Amino acid sequence: MAGVRLPRQLFLQGVAAIFMFAFASLYTQIPGLYGPEGILPARRTLRPQGKGRLQQLWETPTLLWEAPVLGLDTAQGLELLSLLGTLLALGALLLRPLRHLLVYLLLWAAYLSAYQVGQVFLYFQWDSLLLETGFLAVLVAPLGWPLCRRRKQAPQGRSEGASPHEGLPFWLVRWLLFRLMFASGVVKLTSRCPAWWGLTALTYHYETQCLPTPAAWFAHHLPVWLHRLSAVGTFVIEIAAPPLFFAPIRRLRLAAFYSQVLLQILIIVTGNYNFFNLLTLVLTTALLDDRHLAAGPGRGQRKKTPPARSEALLVTLALLLELAVYGLLAYGTMHYFGLEVNWQQRTIHSRTTFTFHQFSQWLKTVTLPTMWLGAASLAWELLTALWRWTQVQGWLRKLCASVELSVWGGATVVLFLISLVPYSYMEPETHGRLWAGTHRLFGAVEHLQLANSYGLFRRMTGLGGRPEVVLEGSYDGHHWTEIEFMYKPGNMSQPPPVVVPHQPRLDWQMWFAALGPHTHSPWFTSLVLRLLQGKEPVIRLIQNHVTRYPFHKQPPTYIRAQRYKYWFSQPGEQSRWWRRQWVEEFFPPVSLGDPTLETLLQQFGLQDKSPPRARGSSILAQALHWVRAQLSPLEAPTLLWGLLVAVGTIKIMQALLAPWLLRSFPLANGEKHKPAPKKDGGAARGQAAPAPSNCSSTSRASRRKK
Repeated sequence: MAGVRLPRQLFLQGVAAIFMFAFASLYTQIPGLYGPEGILPARRTLRPQGKGRLQQLWETPTLLWEAPVLGLDTAQGLELLSLLGTLLALGALLLRPLRHLLVYLLLWAAYLSAYQVGQVFLYFQWDSLLLETGFLAVLVAPLGWPLCRRRKQAPQGRSEGASPHEGLPFWLVRWLLFRLMFASGVVKLTSRCPAWWGLTALTYHYETQCLPTPAAWFAHHLPVWLHRLSAVGTFVIEIAAPPLFFAPIRRLRLAAFYSQVLLQILIIVTGNYNFFNLLTLVLTTALLDDRHLAAGPGRGQRKKTPPARSEALLVTLALLLELAVYGLLAYGTMHYFGLEVNWQQRTIHSRTTFTFHQFSQWLKTVTLPTMWLGAASLAWELLTALWRWTQVQGWLRKLCASVELSVWGGATVVLFLISLVPYSYMEPETHGRLWAGTHRLFGAVEHLQLANSYGLFRRMTGLGGRPEVVLEGSYDGHHWTEIEFMYKPGNMSQPPPVVVPHQPRLDWQMWFAALGPHTHSPWFTSLVLRLLQGKEPVIRLIQNHVTRYPFHKQPPTYIRAQRYKYWFSQPGEQSRWWRRQWVEEFFPPVSLGDPTLETLLQQFGLQDKSPPRARGSSILAQALHWVRAQLSPLEAPTLLWGLLVAVGTIKIMQALLAPWLLRSFPLANGEKHKPAPKKDGGAARGQAAPAPSNCSSTSRASRRKK
């Protein structure tokens, strides 16, 4: 069995990178979203209820309860958490000693703290996914007990210093990836969305997604038959491929890995989904192993050795099974989606050949077996860990390994049981048949976001054109000026932006608001109020350079909002990316003190009746203000790309300097005993007693033979 030391390190680095992007992106938006003059001030969410500190912390787990102790208000505490989270994640990304359990625990706790006060702007599936992944990273990261660390070199094919329990929490990452992808494919069909059932979803998706990229325009104009075939491929990758994550044949797992990578890269190219697809790519590292990521020493010599007859038979059977799986996938795809090749038109026709009732019955049949598949795979991992524990030498290391295996093994089993509850949401009958204790476990820790349900792109919106809300301001109520956002569609001549991995959270909520009446998005009324008041933190969410905001000199007297339908322009239309058509008024014209506005604010509980509080003026608060003043001129994507370039540059420098450091400081790089055998052979002629090195070489050779 190949080790997973390299994939684990890759996973931990990836999680650190995602936390860095998430914290930095959130930091740039805190004043406008959660500040005292923001859309939804964070201080309203943390009001003591007269409960004990521990009970209060358990019910609302956020470190921001302690912000007043530091002389900060809630928004300033959130800024501090975001800055520290960014720096800590950056350190974990660059320095291996910082990829420690405690570091990832702090990152998870900091993001959970932000999540508790983030309200609607942090209630996205990828925020929940990051919290669940972050907690798994806590378990995957090494604890680093000095007494339990192995000091002897491990045999070939096994990672040096590996603990028996290491594969258990990393298996949970694979299980999370399975739940994410399988559920995302299933909900597209259980939602009865006509676009997904008709395989026409991608003829609308590129145009109607929240923040398309310029590549989405070109993808939208691909032939319809290719869009339909792409929808078929999506179902295959999301529904048929995930069970292969647990296949005993590694080539099947690698095939599933590359299929997931292909899907995520295509989504990244055509859509701005912040860090979500990058996080999914990080999860796919659980499908890799050390053999695939790096060639081990002496592997070339082992390949030259002819395999035994039994081993050759196993290889042949594995190859036949692999071909059978590929053949079954091909046949199932052609049968259930009616694939037919039209050689004259050079197209491939596709259609769904099964009904909703048939799919529902199939889902009832397979949901429970997929849980048993996960349980069987976990049982194998537990048995493997137990076998590795039996190989540990030395009573102290064996005792430490016993404690680690008990704790991490128990945590893995508990988290697996907890995850079955949200996973079974997609099939209500199976959900009701789960063990009652599992429901109680999930209910006890649900607020910690340790396990969540997922289902992305459940229904395709905007089938008749993407709805878009356009804000307008006026000084006299007759002449109106449109207020353009930095990222969401507005100006028809403005090309779609590329902002990955940044998530402009106001722009995203504007997309959701356009899908229904404004009363379904109470925060929109608060946005209108802040624009009428001319609050700069909110204006910076719309235009980071305030001079580009049309009412930067004086706030508008009136604000209203119109609903339009947008479509991509046709090829050949010069200097235009979009077409649009007016639909209806979305929000009526209002001004400060308008009875309509006051009624809406009172209805949604957005009136702040408490007197304004003085912001913290401590040294820490002044330092936060100074940092904000230095970074505010930078647009968020520029800041995140700058971090990415800096990390890449440092990584390249580390790779270039590594050989020189190994030569110059061998003792500092764990090479204390390795040069000895090399020197003994050459120095034996000048030494009187070379026997110890010969014995050492002989013992190593005998161990290699064994």
